[in-house]
Amino acid sequence: MKYQIFRFALVLGSLFGACLPSFAQGNPPRKAEALPKVEVIQFHLEHRCYSCNKMEEYSRETLKSYPGVPFKLYNVEDRKNENLAEQFKATGTSLFLYNPQTGRKKDLTAGAFLSVGNKEKFIRELKKNIEEFQKAL
Repeated sequence: MKYQIFRFALVLGSLFGACLPSFAQGNPPRKAEALPKVEVIQFHLEHRCYSCNKMEEYSRETLKSYPGVPFKLYNVEDRKNENLAEQFKATGTSLFLYNPQTGRKKDLTAGAFLSVGNKEKFIRELKKNIEEFQKAL
């Protein structure tokens, strides 16, 4: 019985201890934030080419119109990104739309490479894909 009370007190203390720093600073605990329904993910190699850099630049510019859509950039040659790159089957420069709640993804790589030489076309196509992806959710 003493052991169970001790375990309960230990667990309870851990829970309150985890919240203590935010209360001590006068910050209320944060509510669970909803995950974004769409993320733009770009993979790249260590040595980046012109097209890869332009893809990033144009994607970031496009996402200024979508403040709730994050842009994430991963180096496929970095071992810490190995599992993620494998999940997306990314071995080099690639561009994806991704829903972290459902795991749904759309590969935009081919279209991105075809339109990277035309900024307006790239932005127009990315916006169109984002809107279609959001509607399908």
